[in-house]
Amino acid sequence: MGQNATPGSEAPGSKTPGTEPKDSVAPIRTWGGEDAMLSAYYDDEWGRPVTSEAGLFERLTLEAFQSGLSWATILRKRENFRSAFAGFDPVVVAGFQEQDVERLMDDAGIVRNLRKIQAAITNAAATVALREEGGLPSLIWSHRPETTPLPSRVEDVPSRSPESAALAKDLKRHGFVFVGPTTAHALMEAIGMVDTHLLSSHRRGVSGLWNEDGTWAADPVFEDSAAQ
Repeated sequence: MGQNATPGSEAPGSKTPGTEPKDSVAPIRTWGGEDAMLSAYYDDEWGRPVTSEAGLFERLTLEAFQSGLSWATILRKRENFRSAFAGFDPVVVAGFQEQDVERLMDDAGIVRNLRKIQAAITNAAATVALREEGGLPSLIWSHRPETTPLPSRVEDVPSRSPESAALAKDLKRHGFVFVGPTTAHALMEAIGMVDTHLLSSHRRGVSGLWNEDGTWAADPVFEDSAAQ
């Protein structure tokens, strides 16, 4: 995969922004251009705001499973992951027992890694516990930066930031595992918290949250009452 591509999708938890790139702009992608599946994901999903609890839990989970693998591998298995993990309902996943772990380890449709499966269950429980403190969407989006990068070249796209380091630290403090500054930054890119599309990209500004000078244009709209 390209430099910082991360999981995301229209459902659950994606927002369709009010500002779309101009159709006349030729496709310029920082990654995935050689693969039709990745190109479609880049063009249709990556960088759109995600604010629901389930949507963010899904992305955190898939980020962990991606560790050491290509994003293409995860993307091809995404629907299998959704089925295996109950649509990424954190309450259901938090209640998984040993028999569920065994079921997942036998499921060839997902990545069968015991530590990553256990991490998903741990993070589900942490997500549910966060509801008493405002919720996962509130925690994640509280680390949005004041400005977004303005990359002219792929080499200008960062893989981590002070805000992603702070987000990773905050998640770990609340019991999350398998998340570090680089993973947190990739998450921030995927959900529109930062815009790392190249300035010349046909997808620049797709989130509708950033001005051309890299300052905030709008706040995200939260679906979950606990995040407001």
